[in-house]
Amino acid sequence: MRDSSDTSSFSLSSLLCHEDQSCLNQLEFESNTCIDSDPCFVYVDEDEYVENLVRREARCFGSKGFVPFTDCSASDICWLKTARLDSIEWIFNTGGNFGFQFQTVYLSVTYFDGFLSKRSIDDGKLWAIRLLSVACLSLAAKMEECKVPALSEFQVQDYNFESKVIQRMELLVLNTLEWKLGSITPFAYLHYFINKFCAESRPKGLFSGAIRLIVAMAKEIDLMDTRPSIIAAAAVLAASDGQLTRKMLELKMSVVSFLQSQENYEHIFSCYNHMQEMVERKDKTPPKFSISPSVLAIHSSSMDVLENSVGTKRRLTFSDSDHSCPTKKNHRP
Repeated sequence: MRDSSDTSSFSLSSLLCHEDQSCLNQLEFESNTCIDSDPCFVYVDEDEYVENLVRREARCFGSKGFVPFTDCSASDICWLKTARLDSIEWIFNTGGNFGFQFQTVYLSVTYFDGFLSKRSIDDGKLWAIRLLSVACLSLAAKMEECKVPALSEFQVQDYNFESKVIQRMELLVLNTLEWKLGSITPFAYLHYFINKFCAESRPKGLFSGAIRLIVAMAKEIDLMDTRPSIIAAAAVLAASDGQLTRKMLELKMSVVSFLQSQENYEHIFSCYNHMQEMVERKDKTPPKFSISPSVLAIHSSSMDVLENSVGTKRRLTFSDSDHSCPTKKNHRP
């Protein structure tokens, strides 16, 4: 978690956003801008498309490469890391139950990490973390899915948040992220890197293996500290061959012009090694964090879509959000 000296502390009163039509118009403008300006629908050449993605990515992430979580040195950071893992598990399993795409659930984790990079949540406020999870998944669904569930359908164990509270949390997330929801995820690069790195032979299960590594990495790193292209390249390389030396990795990466720098080689090599360590840990000990096989099966259609296309343009439709729901632990603004 970042230094809180330049961040705003999370409080219940911060949910009292005074939304109006101008806020809604801003969201609509931001969404339309992200969709209509997406180079996926402008460029026919895949190299040009991906290079444009990298330029957009650089504006958001700068020179960041691969940064794993460091060891906890304070109880509040340890608590937040534990709460974050719980939130990611909820996000992926809930997204799977709704039949969301992998892009959607991963994007919601990006929003989650982006929020926590700018605002702090006091130690022990688990309800706030869970409410943030709901808001981030709901916003990601509105960006990516054709059909979005009503807010009352987002069930959280021990908490049933009123729709008004979720909506206000959504606005808080939007304001914190400066209404910039069109984030790039590693999935946008998979098709490209597989074609580049495995042009001669594609191992069986390569695509699904790379997706699983990307999903697993979400719990290992702050997504705001690692560029999506780095994660994607490392995942494809790790899924294709777990025994690559640094020299072999650099040889494979040399076919992609925008990766040809010592800095990129270093970042991808470090990420690749971390993925191999994850695989070894999984083989030796039962994982503390896991996504149920049934949920991965639900996401199988999302894998097919990702494998066969770089992107698709959809018109979003929204379910009417209801304004009342029973609560176990009732949270009102």
